[in-house]
Amino acid sequence: MTSHLTSLRDTLAFLEKEGEVLAVGGEVSPIYEISGIVKSLDNGPVLLFENIKGYPGVRDIAGVFSRQQRLAKIFGVDDFKKVKLKWLDAMRHPLPPRIIQEAPCQEVVVTENIDVPATLPILKHTDRDGARVLGGGNPLLMGPHFRGGAEISFKRMSFRGKDWGTLLAAPGTHLGGMLVQQRGQRVPIAINIGTPPAVLVTAAGGGIHTVLPHGCDELAIAGAVQGFPVEVVKAKTVEAYALAQAEWVIEGYVDTTQRVWETEEAEKLGKDGVAPLFPEWPGYLGRAHRTWRFEVTAITHRRDRPIFYSPLTHSMEHDLMHSVLTEACFFELAERLIPGLTVDVHIPPYIGVSTSVVYQVKKRTRADEGFQRNILQSAMSSSIGLRLAIAVDEDVDIYSCDDLMWALVTRVDPATDIIISGGGKRTGLMPIENYDPVGEPLGKPSLLHGGMGIDATVPFEARWAMERTHYPVNKVDLGRWFTPEQIAGARSLQGDYARSLAETGR
Repeated sequence: MTSHLTSLRDTLAFLEKEGEVLAVGGEVSPIYEISGIVKSLDNGPVLLFENIKGYPGVRDIAGVFSRQQRLAKIFGVDDFKKVKLKWLDAMRHPLPPRIIQEAPCQEVVVTENIDVPATLPILKHTDRDGARVLGGGNPLLMGPHFRGGAEISFKRMSFRGKDWGTLLAAPGTHLGGMLVQQRGQRVPIAINIGTPPAVLVTAAGGGIHTVLPHGCDELAIAGAVQGFPVEVVKAKTVEAYALAQAEWVIEGYVDTTQRVWETEEAEKLGKDGVAPLFPEWPGYLGRAHRTWRFEVTAITHRRDRPIFYSPLTHSMEHDLMHSVLTEACFFELAERLIPGLTVDVHIPPYIGVSTSVVYQVKKRTRADEGFQRNILQSAMSSSIGLRLAIAVDEDVDIYSCDDLMWALVTRVDPATDIIISGGGKRTGLMPIENYDPVGEPLGKPSLLHGGMGIDATVPFEARWAMERTHYPVNKVDLGRWFTPEQIAGARSLQGDYARSLAETGR
């Protein structure tokens, strides 16, 4: 990683020099307008909103990680496919955080007349939203409240009052699990906004607790990725720590003695998972729940034009951020089972985040046959909510959904190669898991319907009979017959999959 990227604002400055940032100088509202602009330009430039209606002196940034090449550039990697390996190495060689006494995130401290909605330009994403929802905050749980480790994540928050709101942390998450164990307490915590890039990507991923158990140090992983310790500072009003280089920090308590509704409509209905809230990561409109109450004790922030961060939950930025550490976890899980068998791991964006994983394996001898199924079953049992796990051979491009479909159609015997798991705890945010066949809420905790593992590998003994076509593209020099302009023009007509096949001769 480029060594000077110690914070989000350093990252912004770096990306501005790289020509990656599109500044929006005209006045823009956090109600519908910011989200509409961000979605319209998803997978495009970094967007910096410099004039937010009702929030003078506050900037907002989005789309930082919305392109693979940009994400790789931020962390000093030449190919996005290798970024996961940086996190894999960091998990194996963590670098613990460092406590400092004074921090940029506490240049301004507000403890009186707290008004979170009036201070932060929290978005209303769509006209169907039931509230303005903070989706870019990173709760940090450290020390005795996380078994001596450090947990950093993204959690949605709805501020129904000036100094109180909701924090949704499902029991299957690290934070959710710890809050359940500390039920009856007021758990001190800091919500960090606009954190360093290594922290943001680490916070977005994970979820495989057999690899990252309760009590692990996720800040140490982020520190190893960036090459120097993540700095933390004692919070001003609660017994917790904040990320020193954050732009904003909301200090307070999660009151586990109270469960409150995320919206007024949900409270009036008195039904869980019915009233609309805001777009969630599966691509459906998320529904409001009754969850923990969060009480604010202070807001701290940088003095000079603090930057708000507003990633969209269903976007390329969300999916690319989430995939990095999660892919590293799946890779590590496979390595712990069968060292050397797995070549690569990928989570397809948009269709696969949090619900699927693809393993690329290379069977070395006859003895490896069958291990790919152990890996698939381990993935399904270790990742809460995983619905699809696929194993393919090394000749399949796991970054191409077209090539994956080719492998599924030509290499899978439905009678023997599809593994159905017995199900387990549902995620709570996947609609199909929450409703019966006629669309009525289940009204009680339910089990995941069951994951599906697909072994799309060629049996080791049958490799000779399933040799993949290889045209002699490596033996011809197109320059003998065509000009560079003609070659470029011809290739510009090719689709992504055709170009991939043309490059490999398949």
